[in-house]
Amino acid sequence: MPEKPATAAAPATPPGAPATTSAAAPLLELRAVRAGYGKAEVLHDVDLTVGAGELVAVIGANGAGKSTLLKTIVGLVPLRSGTISYHGAKVSSPRPERLVRDGLALVPEGRLLFGPMTVRDNLELGAYGAGRERRAVVQRGLERVSALFPVLEERADQPAETLSGGEQQMLAVARALMSEPKLLLLDEPSLGLAPLVIAEIFAALDALRAQGVTILLVEQDARLALRHADRGSVMRTGRVVLEGPAADLLADETVRTIYLGAWHQEDGS
Repeated sequence: MPEKPATAAAPATPPGAPATTSAAAPLLELRAVRAGYGKAEVLHDVDLTVGAGELVAVIGANGAGKSTLLKTIVGLVPLRSGTISYHGAKVSSPRPERLVRDGLALVPEGRLLFGPMTVRDNLELGAYGAGRERRAVVQRGLERVSALFPVLEERADQPAETLSGGEQQMLAVARALMSEPKLLLLDEPSLGLAPLVIAEIFAALDALRAQGVTILLVEQDARLALRHADRGSVMRTGRVVLEGPAADLLADETVRTIYLGAWHQEDGS
């Protein structure tokens, strides 16, 4: 694979999705980002842009640095060098709680719910930091997530730990939405879930994008991610080695062979 990102024309806007233009300033932009843990550097000169209203998928094998990328964006992993810009302003030392107030929300791998607390309490925690408008924010949030995931309203008084794995993933996504994010970051939302549940979660992501929510998705199921994305970036050993419209990446023989595995044989393509 090439060691420098490929360039490609801007993707067509999917039906129902907000229009984006290449001339517009990106909502999120990373330039030459380096980050890691202790003495180990995981991200090496990563460049990435996410335009307002886009769904951008980051794919790659285990250990490629995908989760570290998201954690660096929200300040959970220190930025060593390079720049992260959000809404055109550089974020030199991001504080997670400040970024949430500014419209970023992360759905982490593993969900990290508060198991003994009820579904409703977990959801209301997602609106932490809303200030004097918290009551209105909570009400709007509950209405929104009930429309996306009706089962959560039915389970509102149950402890989160009693939900199925799929319901817990829905709750993790819903909790992030309670802060009314402009940019939603998701880390492996399909991991370990049944196909029907995965379909429901990705249908919700499509609906959110149609509502104007920008999404940066890290997903090991490359085929699934690219089928729902506008654009994709392929990571390998801490670097973005290929990027472009999702449809082009789906058709790229190198991507198909290395990251999409046997599925193209099953499709007969």
